[in-house]
Amino acid sequence: MDRIFIANGPLLKMLCKPRFLSQASPLDIENPIVYIVDDDELMRTSLSSLLRSIGLRVQTFESTGGVLDEHRDEVPSCLILDVRLRGESGLEFQRLIATRNELRIPIIFMTAHGDIEMSVEAMKAGALDFLAKPFRNQDMIDAVTSALKRDTKRLQADRAMLKLRACYQSLTPREREVAGLVIAGLMNKQIARKIGIAEITAKIHRGHAMKKMESSSMADFVRKMEALGVTAADGAVKSSESPNSRDLPDSPGEILR
Repeated sequence: MDRIFIANGPLLKMLCKPRFLSQASPLDIENPIVYIVDDDELMRTSLSSLLRSIGLRVQTFESTGGVLDEHRDEVPSCLILDVRLRGESGLEFQRLIATRNELRIPIIFMTAHGDIEMSVEAMKAGALDFLAKPFRNQDMIDAVTSALKRDTKRLQADRAMLKLRACYQSLTPREREVAGLVIAGLMNKQIARKIGIAEITAKIHRGHAMKKMESSSMADFVRKMEALGVTAADGAVKSSESPNSRDLPDSPGEILR
């Protein structure tokens, strides 16, 4: 039976926690959670004890089905997944969630029967790490640390894009039209001539658009428009997903720092 060594009590906290989270870490603030899927009850219990001892929330499952059914908070998360499970294998589950885009959190694979071909397949499919059993406590903690930091960045990017979309949605149709011409490189006079308005009016529309997009410079404004997928032609958003796609872009593009 596979086993990992668990150091108990204050010693484990002293050895591991300083390397994991600082008091200023956003992970502490967001109360991250780790999901564990393994059909070995002893392994689930051991891993859960290890991660809880350094202050993490943990949810354990005997099979992959429970993970998708579980309500998931929008906090930094990762999935520790055994490769060989009864029924659906860990690799099959990885392919499933990649296809359905239901679980966008980093995956750490573990197995007692791994080989190079299997690990390469998992990593190519997006796995963050691949640990062979038995593994050291610190190896798993380091892998989880990296996974949660990565998921924190993903959540921050998602939230930044939601805010950006909301700002864009606040623009009037005329402001969007002007924005599209601005990113095409047109000056106020050229914009005014093209859409049949006064130059001062074009300048006002551009100023309002920049203010609503919270842009302090033209370069920042253009980057945000490009991140949203706004075309230079007319301010339209590149999407054919739904009738409302011109109002709310579907493609996140590049999140701005």
